[in-house]
Amino acid sequence: MNDQGRGKLQEVHMHNRKLLEISGVNNVESFDSEEFQLKTELGHLTIRGQNLHIKNLSLEQGLLAIEGVVNSLSYVNPGSQRKTKGFIGKLFK
Repeated sequence: MNDQGRGKLQEVHMHNRKLLEISGVNNVESFDSEEFQLKTELGHLTIRGQNLHIKNLSLEQGLLAIEGVVNSLSYVNPGSQRKTKGFIGKLFK
């Protein structure tokens, strides 16, 4: 079992793919009507869809609600981002 999420809590609730409620949100790094990039207690989370917009946001409580058509949610481990370097990054490894 991976120790990454031990001691940290996050809940994700989706209602009919039209409302997404997430706890454990540390920061909204970027967003537009098709993609949200979040930093959460359990890693970076990407949400993709259509007509996405913020319904409610409280970073003090770590809560975010997004409305729109949700197509996908995916977590990205911080270490895996470094592995996808461009040509120059691979050259100077």
